Amino acid sequence: MIAINDLQKTYDTGSITVEALRGLSFNINKGEFVAIMGASGSGKSTLMNLLGLLDVASAGTYILNQTEVSALEEKDFARIRNKEIGFVFQTFNLLPHLTALHNVELPMMYAGVKLAARRERATLLLERMGLIDRMHHYPNELSGGQNQRVAIARSLANNPAIILADEPTGALDSHTSLEVMDIFQQLNLDGTTIIVVTHEENIAQHAGRILRLSDGLLIMDDIVQEPLDAGQALSSLRKEAGSI
Repeated sequence: MIAINDLQKTYDTGSITVEALRGLSFNINKGEFVAIMGASGSGKSTLMNLLGLLDVASAGTYILNQTEVSALEEKDFARIRNKEIGFVFQTFNLLPHLTALHNVELPMMYAGVKLAARRERATLLLERMGLIDRMHHYPNELSGGQNQRVAIARSLANNPAIILADEPTGALDSHTSLEVMDIFQQLNLDGTTIIVVTHEENIAQHAGRILRLSDGLLIMDDIVQEPLDAGQALSSLRKEAGSI
């Protein structure tokens, strides 16, 4: 699914040169659930931007679904992003003047999907997220967790090969964070490749593999032997709440 070889990113501000990534190499297979961790300045956000084709590497190769995207022109990135990658952000990035339904429809509109088909798929995705009764609400009428579920539904609109989630639980409380991770785990069980950038160890432990970065280098590639089960944790919380 993803093959990274000697990926480098250097920022030159004129007075100083910053090596954000210093030669990363790793593969991610189809159907994996991977967390990327690292302290501030480790390069994890830079890596996410490169994986999501939001930025261009200074050197190295990036192969996505058998296409060497590092060799393409930037003008080709938008087409591949829309087809292959679904994004979920910490701040949701929903358009405030659009309802949940229309926010989910948006990527399909850009892909040229006809109105009836995109309306049907957006409705099904919101139903899957438990938001069928909120589909005509605007972002400011929804809770943080509901907005993140809308964002996840939107990320699935064009049936992407990969979901990239950048600190998806960073603005949520612990209970809602578990709900979001449970959704990701269910999507992964269905075969979707999930990549989550997080600075929270307990969130990373829901993934099956953790890539740890430091100073632009990959310092550890760990397989999680027993990933935390978000659904099980949620059930326990509900039982505890019911007994109070």
